[in-house]
Amino acid sequence: MASVLIVDDAAFMRMVLKKIIMNSGNQVIAEAANGDEAVALYKQYKPDIVFLDIVMPPGKETKDGIDALRKIMSEDPNAKVIMCSSMGQQAFITEALKLGAKDFIVKPFKPDKVMEVLSKYC
Repeated sequence: MASVLIVDDAAFMRMVLKKIIMNSGNQVIAEAANGDEAVALYKQYKPDIVFLDIVMPPGKETKDGIDALRKIMSEDPNAKVIMCSSMGQQAFITEALKLGAKDFIVKPFKPDKVMEVLSKYC
């Protein structure tokens, strides 16, 4: 069973993803609504995997999901971060993969794809 951190500014998206993850037998240990919370919760819990939204409102320390990814990867180069994006964000996805993200999933979330990513990286 993997420990998972979900990061998305939309509560509905966090709820949908949480349900898929828990139904697959994994544990959501924390949820964050912005990059600042994501970095702090990553440091606190050291989850097995992070699902991180790319587009989020800026915080005091991070301006978006890419910035949060950068900070998480500098904290832990072995972090397993999966980027979550809507269609049409290919440039952001490419940048995220260069920064160390392991993979990406497209919104709206498809349970099969989420479970595939979980089994591949956990």
